[in-house]
Amino acid sequence: MLRIRLRRTGKKKQAAYRVVVADQDAKRDGGFVEIVGHYDPLTEPHTVVFDEERVKHWLSVGAQPSETVHRLLVAKGVWDAAPPKRQTKPSKAEQTAAQAAAAAE
Repeated sequence: MLRIRLRRTGKKKQAAYRVVVADQDAKRDGGFVEIVGHYDPLTEPHTVVFDEERVKHWLSVGAQPSETVHRLLVAKGVWDAAPPKRQTKPSKAEQTAAQAAAAAE
């Protein structure tokens, strides 16, 4: 399966990223099929550039964006599908509330 994901570039502690289409089993900085954009989180505001035509092409043929790339695509207006909700463990407040509800039963 193909993924649209980030590939790290730049010097140590000065990360910049290329947005690439790669096989999901490839290493983070390994082989890729095509570069479709770049992302620089160190600029203010963050620099995000996509080749929208190529991104839409890869999405249409079944490439899945990583969670981070998905958020970037939605923020730039390239894709309108909402990012999936990340499953996290409950917070301390939620744990104590659940324990109190269980004890009340």
